[in-house]
Amino acid sequence: MTYSQEITKAGATIGGQGHWDGIAAESVARMRLQNRFHTGLDIARYTAGIMRRDMAAYDADPANYTQSLGCWHGFIGQQKMISIKKHFGTTKGRYLYLSGWMVAALRSEFGPLPDQSMHEKTSVPALIEELYTFLKQADARELGMMFRDLDAAREAGDEVKAQKIQQDIDNYETHVVPIVADIDAGFGNAEATYLLAKKFIEAGACCIQIENQVSDEKQCGHQDGKVTVPHEDFLAKIRAVRYAFLELGVDDGIIVARTDSLGAGLTKQIAYSKEDGDLGDQYNSFLDVEEVTDITTLRGDVVLARDGKLFRPKRLPSNLFQFRAGTGEDRVVLDCITSLQNGADLLWIETEKPHVEQIAGMVDRIREVVPNAKLVYNNSPSFNWTLNFRQQVFDRWTAEGKDVSAYDRAKLMSADYDATELGLEADEKIRTFQKDAAARAGIFHHLITLPTYHTAALSTDNLAKEYFGEAGMLGYVAGVQRKEIRQGIACVKHQNMSGSDIGDDHKEYFAGEAALKAGGIHNTMNQFAA
Repeated sequence: MTYSQEITKAGATIGGQGHWDGIAAESVARMRLQNRFHTGLDIARYTAGIMRRDMAAYDADPANYTQSLGCWHGFIGQQKMISIKKHFGTTKGRYLYLSGWMVAALRSEFGPLPDQSMHEKTSVPALIEELYTFLKQADARELGMMFRDLDAAREAGDEVKAQKIQQDIDNYETHVVPIVADIDAGFGNAEATYLLAKKFIEAGACCIQIENQVSDEKQCGHQDGKVTVPHEDFLAKIRAVRYAFLELGVDDGIIVARTDSLGAGLTKQIAYSKEDGDLGDQYNSFLDVEEVTDITTLRGDVVLARDGKLFRPKRLPSNLFQFRAGTGEDRVVLDCITSLQNGADLLWIETEKPHVEQIAGMVDRIREVVPNAKLVYNNSPSFNWTLNFRQQVFDRWTAEGKDVSAYDRAKLMSADYDATELGLEADEKIRTFQKDAAARAGIFHHLITLPTYHTAALSTDNLAKEYFGEAGMLGYVAGVQRKEIRQGIACVKHQNMSGSDIGDDHKEYFAGEAALKAGGIHNTMNQFAA
């Protein structure tokens, strides 16, 4: 519905009452346009459509991969999307990622926690709701500025400009984008996963990422000690999430099935198996076992029968069972195929390094069974990107017989190598990693889990060093505010960003000339008008 149509519709509603003379139809139309998403389910349905279209576009051409950055606060997510619109004119192909790691480390009432699902499960849907509250306010703010420009054009008698602004309002692109939301391992059994998934979706999530670790043993994907569950347990949770989407009418909701099997050498339980070769038997076939030749050595052990012999899975003092070394990639491939065959839409393979060919090798095997398999990939700050890519270049040059005597592989992180041929080639490979991996390794969506955790730490360190040192106030002015002004960072006018001007508009709608507004000539934000 266009701006003019919204005004006409509001006018008909007001006119039909006969005693709402103090209500202006155009003001109602403006408020409606500034709040087009009334519930989280409205958002989930809208953004699910975006992701589905983007997935189809990627299938047609891998150059159409998508990206996101992790968030731990609504303001952070808002600023990302405002910046994207400012620099690129559109949010297309850019999402937000909600990281369980950042919720645990930064949002738990217990204080900073490791990424082990110890934080409050309700804090995650609460953050989804918060993110969308801030994104909707970004819409309200930007549209409010357009409405002010429209009024100014009308007052100046510039009808051409007024028509152009009205056309921009009609074609307005929202800041509301898909959020890929991390549900960890579901925070419990399949029923707990279903209940929490409903909260995610009701808050606005169209895409839920779930991993195949044991809920009560969950570890960060880049730490040791990860424990996986048998496939049937994980598939039950995938189905639970799908049921939640369907129950709430988000029929095209997206499920990302994450496997941590590449780095997980442990399992908590032996899989249930009915016959040779079934899914449980395949899971158990990866276990590290020893043959039992003397049954008197059994001490409450589980035993497996294979080819007429008995085998005892090796059990650790932790009461966990271990997989055979070197089976990680095979387990990843089986995890991914079975997840896609049972309701998942996208895959997430957690790796120990960013290496295109390593990922591609697994994806090639998966695509032999599921040809359109697509990945979400964690471009993680847990990787030392500089060191990894310099080592990759060093190793390739060595294999090609190129002279590498000027480089020490163990010290490639050194700044001494920054401007060298090897350092520059590694940087170029980092620059094109996402494009290369999208084309070669089936990666539809690239994300950085914890970017603003690190940028906040870095910028705060720089500010503290300057402000509390010799620079004093100049440390803030030169290092922050002057850059905000010259780079056109919207939050330099922080009163405007917090909704002060939106509030002034509402005061005028409600009270007319009697409105006491904050944005008058004495508001110091006017100093930033230039």
